[in-house]
Amino acid sequence: MNTVPLLLTHHDEPALVEDKDQTLPPSTTKTVSFFGTFLNGLNALSGVGILSIPYALATGGWLSLILLFLISMIAFYSGLLIKRCMDKDGNIKTYPDIGDLAFGKIGRLLVSTSIYTELYLVATGFLILEGDNLDNLFPNTEIKIAGLASGGKQLFVILVGIIIMPTVWLDDLSLLSYISASGVLASAIIICSVFSVATFDGSVGFNVKGNILNWNGIPTAVSLYAFCYCAHPIFPSLYNSMRNKHQFSNVLLLCFVLSSAGYASMAIIGYLMFGAEVESQITLNLPINRISSQIAIYTTLVNPIAKYALMVTPITNALKGLLPQQHKNRPVISILISTTLVISTVIVALTVPFFAYLTSLVGAFLSITASIILPCSCYLKISGTYNKFGIETVGIMTIIFLGVVMGIYGTYTALVEIIDHL
Repeated sequence: MNTVPLLLTHHDEPALVEDKDQTLPPSTTKTVSFFGTFLNGLNALSGVGILSIPYALATGGWLSLILLFLISMIAFYSGLLIKRCMDKDGNIKTYPDIGDLAFGKIGRLLVSTSIYTELYLVATGFLILEGDNLDNLFPNTEIKIAGLASGGKQLFVILVGIIIMPTVWLDDLSLLSYISASGVLASAIIICSVFSVATFDGSVGFNVKGNILNWNGIPTAVSLYAFCYCAHPIFPSLYNSMRNKHQFSNVLLLCFVLSSAGYASMAIIGYLMFGAEVESQITLNLPINRISSQIAIYTTLVNPIAKYALMVTPITNALKGLLPQQHKNRPVISILISTTLVISTVIVALTVPFFAYLTSLVGAFLSITASIILPCSCYLKISGTYNKFGIETVGIMTIIFLGVVMGIYGTYTALVEIIDHL
């Protein structure tokens, strides 16, 4: 769920990276160590996908776990292709730069559009997640305004939107950046808490065998798996800020191995606990009277609130960039744009309050595009490999074909599910 901007230690000097901001300028001080880059990369791959991964496994069945590792390997390889693209031209600093070098302005526009759309929908998913979990903690909550009753998830989505609103007005997001940089820690806490519930709560345990394979659920499972590996837009920033660039491949490998281990562990634990009854967010299955459950739930609630402002900041900056020069730096304009963005995401969250299906749509339509199809396509064009018939070319073309198939089928499935539940 994975996606937030660069952590800022000063006004415009990125020091760390959380989730996937690809729009802020990369660090010009190439002093980030191997371990620092590793932590940033692991943070980028650690997001809200950890909550829906058991649901993904339950939807596809045990054998679909193979697809999780397959997508992880493909995403790792496409990450290496991004590195190779950057090695071709030292002027490449961001992900849109790669699209520009490969396909000109159309390529830059395509990459930027996919990035901003993904950020917007993930921010919307945060609101849905907050509404679902708060409604689970405080069921049957209702208030009356002007004689009209409002309650449940919708009420909490609106309240969270109001709480978040002041954070998007801030000029200095450094404090929120450090809070939201806890992606790895939050994921570890949630996994340990859920495991603790199963181990020490006799009413749960690891008792469910589950299904071996569910063909009808494969598109949704693949889409949710892909959502977990959508950090590619920040890889150029990681690469540019690294002290020893030749070690970047090793950093990526370590990040993908550990993140995949975490996702697989959570998927297996959650599926063994609740089987086909597992919710789109596993926190909704947990008994709320247990301390371990409360730790997992409150950890889930805190992170999205901190990440939201960082998520929409690149979108706000992009929209301000479209304005006439005399209006770009006016604080009231920035506040107006940010406020409008929050209100629009609240409306979308109220209209489409389906976390799993929205996440599945993001994974199929945007994550697969940004993390698999675009890196492969850009590399073929930039390297000129598309003119050569070899094992690598065939392999990359196969990956692109599979990505297109998964994207189309997964997007169709997600849209049908959303429409059916409206």
